Amino acid sequence: MLDSALQELGTLRDLLRYAVTQFNASKLAFGHGSDNAWDEAVYLLLHTLHLPLDTLEPFLDARVLPEERERFLKLVERRKTERLPAAYLTGEAWLQGHRFTVDSRVIVPRSPISECLAQGLAPWITHPDEIDFVLDLCTGSGCLAVLAALAYENAQVDAVDLSEQALEIADINIEQFGLDGRITTYRSDLFEQLPHCEYKLIVCNPPYVNAESMQTLPAEYRHEPPEALAGGEDGMDLIRRLLRDAPDFMAPEGILVLEIGNEYDHFVAAFPHLDPIWISTENTEDQILLLTREQLST
Repeated sequence: MLDSALQELGTLRDLLRYAVTQFNASKLAFGHGSDNAWDEAVYLLLHTLHLPLDTLEPFLDARVLPEERERFLKLVERRKTERLPAAYLTGEAWLQGHRFTVDSRVIVPRSPISECLAQGLAPWITHPDEIDFVLDLCTGSGCLAVLAALAYENAQVDAVDLSEQALEIADINIEQFGLDGRITTYRSDLFEQLPHCEYKLIVCNPPYVNAESMQTLPAEYRHEPPEALAGGEDGMDLIRRLLRDAPDFMAPEGILVLEIGNEYDHFVAAFPHLDPIWISTENTEDQILLLTREQLST
């Protein structure tokens, strides 16, 4: 039972004010779909009440039922005490307006590559209908593979991950989008167990967090699979292998789009001979790069 004080929280506005106060007082870390306490509280409340996630204003002063209040406050309590990302509490994550199933078997979908795919990677891909084979390495939840299939309607997409558990979630998402005929999942250590193919587009959001940063990750990030985050001493362990082997799996005009997060300095130090195109998104600079097969082959 809730204590008597909490039973005074009668409207959505009351519950939101309380949740924001609790989140701020608990010094939660955000970054798994929202970047502040207010947005996260709004999402959790609207999700709990089965209301449209983009329609708060008309309901702010609506009164909630006791059982609705209790369900929401239990989520708030778990969020602040267990430091679970909101997506793990709700079992879903939203990316570019699409809903993906998630749980602790995969990192929470948030790659800014998704924004690039939503724009068809223009202007670097000028004829999206000519993209025939796409590879999503380190697919995790399968979100980028799904977005690639939606962006390139004529493409067959291969989604690769080393984690069997991650591929279980990817298969769920692929089926939910009705794309199981166009997206194939493979368990592979990068290219090692992957049938040979010449891809016109490879996208990859690999483990890239350097060892020092791994030690200081907020608690929320420590709930995610560490093997999906840790990139070795300088964050480049897997990326070195990826860039070495990628040309063998790229079409002559193929491109690689790679996310490196906050590891720009480490990337430049590790690959001083490369001169990639750095792609900016709404919220990122120097976190996504584009390389051609020609660049990687020289």
